[in-house]
Amino acid sequence: MSYSNSSMGSGSRTGRRTFEFGRTYVVKPKGKHQATIVWLHGLGDNGSSWSQLLESLPLPNIKWICPTAPTRPVAILGGFPCTAWFDVGELSEDCPDDFEGLDASAAHIANLLSTEPADIKLGIGGFSMGAATALYSATCFAQGKYGNGYPYPVNLRAIVGLSGWLPGARSVRNKIEGSHEAARRAASLPILLSHGLCDEVVPHKHGERSYHALSLAGFRNLSFKTYEGIGHYTVPKEMDEVCNWLNTRLGL
Repeated sequence: MSYSNSSMGSGSRTGRRTFEFGRTYVVKPKGKHQATIVWLHGLGDNGSSWSQLLESLPLPNIKWICPTAPTRPVAILGGFPCTAWFDVGELSEDCPDDFEGLDASAAHIANLLSTEPADIKLGIGGFSMGAATALYSATCFAQGKYGNGYPYPVNLRAIVGLSGWLPGARSVRNKIEGSHEAARRAASLPILLSHGLCDEVVPHKHGERSYHALSLAGFRNLSFKTYEGIGHYTVPKEMDEVCNWLNTRLGL
């Protein structure tokens, strides 16, 4: 298998907490390297399982980087510790977002992409909580800064979110509308959202709400795919559409 392990992990320090990220798995391109995508796993998973699936996709020009989230207590699991990109209580518009955790993960992802060659197109994708983190990164890219105000350092060309949601959806429109540069970046960033209609873990309505929140905030290059009869998992048809979308949007 053509992926290699990096060192065991790296830390990302924010104001109050230090997050220790787990092992990163890399799937090297089988053809000419044209794009690099960081792919983010869901709650309780790790980078290894997704690296094996991504390696099987017919995308020979993409390098995949699959990091592993820090292990932390998670409120939705009653404080039980597991791998998570940020803390989450419940999926509701009233539940506060863990922006400190989101910023730490978004910074870790951006750091992984920042060492790629200048001519390589960069993207972020993910499943479930990984999709939520990818979408949060998209809003940071558009604003040009993280939630904590530090500058966002990389130029994103594609975002894929499977069975996820948008953290901070209530405030994203105000943050982007106030800046011409932010509005320009939002309008130009291609985003693919897809969601199973029978998802009982992250209900389909959260995907729809995320789509509408991004659209209202000025993200114009949006696609939203719904899969009937599909729960909280991926199927070959969905991954085929992801491949076709990436080939088109990244010009591979």
